[in-house]
Amino acid sequence: MLTNRFGEIVMTEQDLCDLVMQGRSITDMHRVTVDPALDLDQLISSIETAGSVRTWRRPNDTDQSVAEFDRQRQSTWLMPAEYRSTDIAQHVLDLCRTPEQLQRVGEELLLFQEHGLFDLLRYLRYLVAVMRDNHIIWGVGRGSSVASYVLYLLGVHRIDSMLYDLDPREFLR
Repeated sequence: MLTNRFGEIVMTEQDLCDLVMQGRSITDMHRVTVDPALDLDQLISSIETAGSVRTWRRPNDTDQSVAEFDRQRQSTWLMPAEYRSTDIAQHVLDLCRTPEQLQRVGEELLLFQEHGLFDLLRYLRYLVAVMRDNHIIWGVGRGSSVASYVLYLLGVHRIDSMLYDLDPREFLR
């Protein structure tokens, strides 16, 4: 399989045929990106005999910026409506217990808002809930994400960045 500059997997004709031959349904995939060299119309008509195809598109690395690509993909993340409609800023502020925590969270939320990452916070809240509900173990924390106290409060990692005086801008640089 190939990947484009956005990190998407670009399926070749062989990849798609392998999936069909393994009995895996291509229609279960949310989005399938295919190699631009393929005869897409012929491929779709061949595969549609096994079922309907949800979304096909040709990758075009020049038609949008990485930021636009990220915004578009974030708008199609699958998560329950209760998480999608959460006032994430209020939710995180409600988790604070001290004025110092409120101050730090307020500063971080402004940074998250500036970077357009509230949908990401909503999704991470959902992801952590799913992992907890299913008793899935995830790491203590890695890299620059541990600099975020908001992510600590959401349960994404277990490093109290206020205790270690970590700069939240480290995470969002």
